[in-house]
Amino acid sequence: MAASKSESRKPLKFLQPYIDARWGIKNHWYPALFSHEVGEDEVKGIQVAGEHIALRRANGRIYALQDVCLHRGVLLSARPTCLTKDTISCWYHGFTYDLESGDLCDIIASQEDPLIGKVSLRTYPVREVNGMIFVFIGDEDYPRQPLEHDLPHRVADDYEHRTAYPLDEDTVLLGIRRECVGNWRLAAESGADPGHVMIHRLSALLLSQNLGFPLSVKLKDKDSILIKDEGWPKGIGLDYTTLEHVMENKRLGVKTYGNTVREGLNVTMYLPGVLYVENWPDYGLAQYEWYVPTDDKHHVYWQVLAKTCKTAEERQDFKVQYDNCWEELALKSGFNDDDIFARAAMEPFYEDERGWEEETLFSLDQFVVEWRKLVVNHARGIQTPPKQKTG
Repeated sequence: MAASKSESRKPLKFLQPYIDARWGIKNHWYPALFSHEVGEDEVKGIQVAGEHIALRRANGRIYALQDVCLHRGVLLSARPTCLTKDTISCWYHGFTYDLESGDLCDIIASQEDPLIGKVSLRTYPVREVNGMIFVFIGDEDYPRQPLEHDLPHRVADDYEHRTAYPLDEDTVLLGIRRECVGNWRLAAESGADPGHVMIHRLSALLLSQNLGFPLSVKLKDKDSILIKDEGWPKGIGLDYTTLEHVMENKRLGVKTYGNTVREGLNVTMYLPGVLYVENWPDYGLAQYEWYVPTDDKHHVYWQVLAKTCKTAEERQDFKVQYDNCWEELALKSGFNDDDIFARAAMEPFYEDERGWEEETLFSLDQFVVEWRKLVVNHARGIQTPPKQKTG
């Protein structure tokens, strides 16, 4: 018998914070830009969880400030104006802000104005590591958390199938970021979804490597899902090497091609929305994906491959492999473009929030449900829609 409307809504009361998180979760670290995207004395504007942020590099250091002039609300990054190494100025009337504090320290159009020194732009904690820039998005009075708490666990050095950790000195991170249609929640849920592999079964990545990535796995019970909620970071995962693989649906004549399910293939999802796939797209590599909310209908899809490279030659070899193989074969048309298509296709169903009530979940969606619970129980806050318009 089909569930009644009242029955279908039972889980929604518990999951309401997740449903409310259209604009993302806050008091967490998010990737902002790749380091190479902000040169010395350059300013770049981004939007994360509805917040406009200007990133400026001065004397090699990255600063992050509110990208909205306090005067008339224009974006500072629309026409970057930096007259000294320690300030950023509005191109319209010359309101000038200190990079470190955000304080209004001068106004070109009114040098003795009594407003100077009395108002400030918001500044954001920022950290740059291994070619990526991260910003801490959240309440101004919320204690800044370590970046390590918002990244996947670092596995032990003696683990047989260990892959690179983003913050290690010998890790090389290469990747792309793309603005995509679809709320960040849909992107995060689809990232580690064990039931969606059929859209990839004919991908060039799998066929070219003779990989037998399973159509699905059998989740015997909730214990099949690895829930990492003790301490930080917090996440959930699937160890594909320990699960029973489903390689074929004989009734429908659908099967996966390839003979090898790669050893050490683990898939985990961590707060605030970062996927970690070990030994993918090749043994010894790791793929990290972030689903960074832009607004309530778009997200920035970060796709980053990580490899441990101890010498300059190893770094160069990895760069050659990435440029000529992995970016297209793994991150674009050979595999992940199908994920982008699927998220955009889901957006209309969930756009007005009714999808959360009307969706019909099946057994493999237990993973999705546990992810939602993780967000509800452990997100440090739910981002509210922006109040200030920008021009």
